[in-house]
Amino acid sequence: MAAMSGSPSFGLAAESVLPRDRNNAYLGVYAVSVFVRDQERSLRFYVDQLGFSLAFDVRLQTGERWVGVSPPHGTAVLTLVSPEPDSDEYKLIGQPTPVAFVSEDVVATYTEWRKRGVRFRHVPRLRRVKYQQLAGDGTEKNSLLLGKQSPIWGGVFTRFEDIDRNSFALVSFDEMTQAVEAQRRAAAEKLESERRTAHEMEIAKRVQARLFPQTFPRLRTLDYAGVCLQARQVGGDYYDFLNLGNQRLGIVLGDISGKGIAGALLMANLQANLRSQCIVCLDDPERLLRSVNQLFYDNTADSSYATLFFAEYDDQAQRLRYANCGHLSGLLLRDNDAVERLDSTCTVLGLFREWNCSIGECSLLCGDAIALYTDGVTESFNAAGEEFGEQRLTEALRRHRELCPRDLLAAIVDEVRQFSPAEQYDDITLIVAKCVREGDRSP
Repeated sequence: MAAMSGSPSFGLAAESVLPRDRNNAYLGVYAVSVFVRDQERSLRFYVDQLGFSLAFDVRLQTGERWVGVSPPHGTAVLTLVSPEPDSDEYKLIGQPTPVAFVSEDVVATYTEWRKRGVRFRHVPRLRRVKYQQLAGDGTEKNSLLLGKQSPIWGGVFTRFEDIDRNSFALVSFDEMTQAVEAQRRAAAEKLESERRTAHEMEIAKRVQARLFPQTFPRLRTLDYAGVCLQARQVGGDYYDFLNLGNQRLGIVLGDISGKGIAGALLMANLQANLRSQCIVCLDDPERLLRSVNQLFYDNTADSSYATLFFAEYDDQAQRLRYANCGHLSGLLLRDNDAVERLDSTCTVLGLFREWNCSIGECSLLCGDAIALYTDGVTESFNAAGEEFGEQRLTEALRRHRELCPRDLLAAIVDEVRQFSPAEQYDDITLIVAKCVREGDRSP
């Protein structure tokens, strides 16, 4: 039961706010009782004619019905109490109540409610209210001696009745109207800030998408594909395919410390360093990675680092040389279903100024497949708290090994998502490369 669309803001004047002294416990008004003859009829009046919301409607253990309604704004509640006909409370039905509703525009509320059949005692009237300044001991200050004038605010007052002729004050004050307007401006500024942030994030997403491979150098004996599914709009996972010349392909997969914008900026930094150094150090992977580490170390914070798997595939020799810089072990699935792990050969990039790496090497035969991945794949959890893990990834590779790399990637990602259907918390990045006969590449 929503508030009236387009109606001015109003609420119970009795509502309290948190005290400025946070050492004091919170104290506020929650509910005010109003005595009515028929709870159901009164409930319909407050909801349908005044636009209130149903706060609660419960049956107590004594069998008594407890019903509360609340105005569109504020937290205070009107409890609709139906007393016994012979009780003292019953005699209060139809009497003026001490409850006052405050509105930013009494005239607009008066006009709207009159259309809905609400009775008013009189049309809204304008009054001036002078606020006396009090000293710290609660006594009135002499404004003239202080050289100040007591603030004078305008107020509009009227009274309306419910179906039992209980009457309530409906008031507005310039001071309150200004506060409401300030809240609206703050809400509008927040909304605009969120809109700008979302727009900037969308631009960042498009920019980062362009950092992933846009071209795929064609080889005679290797078919390959990669995918990155980010948990947020932008992320810190990185993969790339680099043309190293002389029928050699650079295969890169990295995982940056940090997520979101911070991870994306570090990812862009690493990508720029790696591509720029490839031009200088084409024939020397160790020198290439030492230069990348140095640049990454110099250009990032002390706690920033990246794990990286860098491989160079020679299409003529069908040989793979690689450096695993603190990354998860690559998986080499042989044609006979045996699995070799391409373990770490050196530590992570960016944490240490003095850094060296060693190079691993293996030959690929037709039917062999390589899988490189980030922890977003193996550390995906199911409802029981189990990880997808390296073993499930290996089994998936075996099940789908006959597929081309692009379809094999899709099949593995589908299995990961079925295993972990809840919200994705980390980027999922995966590269698959298969050694094939010349002419057997996927289009």
